[in-house]
Parts: sequence; structure tokens; C-alpha cells
Amino acid sequence: MDGSKPLGYWLKHLHDLLERQLDAALADLGVGRRHWQVLNTLSRGPASRDELVRALAPFWEAGAVEPAEVLDGPGSGLAARGWATVTGPRIGLTPEGRAAHARIADRIARSRRTVLGELTPEQYTATVHTLSVMAANVEAELASGGRPA
Repeated sequence: MDGSKPLGYWLKHLHDLLERQLDAALADLGVGRRHWQVLNTLSRGPASRDELVRALAPFWEAGAVEPAEVLDGPGSGLAARGWATVTGPRIGLTPEGRAAHARIADRIARSRRTVLGELTPEQYTATVHTLSVMAANVEAELASGGRPA
């Protein structure tokens, strides 16, 4: 591994690789990462459109498919597939949607195992902790007007 590249390089590189890996893992199902995120969120229980948008906002980059398209899009939308249904203001998974979630969750789990490889649970936890501390440091600086402490 090349330790001469900075943190930002590795964060961006890993992010891009994870996007490609997930797209490849789900391609034959005709779904992508955004479909998975909505399915996974709804697997915890019905939600309103606003609740979905708020829950997924941190993951939805500019230019990504919109939540409404994931839910209502002709052909590939969760409702068109019979995986989600709207009851009043709430969106929930159908039995077919729960089955699809289970199939996709299995693929996601395999992808995660590939990413983690031989990392121990302790190494993974330490990595996530380190990244969260770095993020908190930057958030604190930005909250103080962008001036280092």
C-alpha cells in the first residue's frame, strides 16, 4: 500500500471503489445503492417521504437519483416493482419488498466482508472511531467560524 498519499486521497478512492463494488453486486437485480438505502430504511418500519429524505440526506450526493424516483420511478421504482406501498402518508415494504431486502442484504453483507478482508473487528472499530474524531475536529473548527483552535 502507498502510504505517501494523503488521507483525502484514500477517503475519496475508497468511496469511489465502494460505489463501483455495490453497483456491480446489484447490477443484475436492476437496483443500485439508493434503492438499497431506501429498502434498508423501510425495513425498519414504514416512513413518510419526509422521514426518508431526512434519514438518507447524508448519503444523497448532488446528481444522484432522487428519492421520489427510487420510490415512484416507472419500471425501477420500488412501488412499480411491488416492493413498496403507500398507505396514507406512510410508505412501507410489501412482502415482496421484504424478500427483496433480504436478497439484497445478503449481497451487501458479502460486499462488506470483501471490504473488511482480514481486518479484525477491533481494527474496524478503531478505524471508524479515528475517522469520527477527525470529522468532529473539523466540525468544531467550522462551527467556530473556520478558525483553528
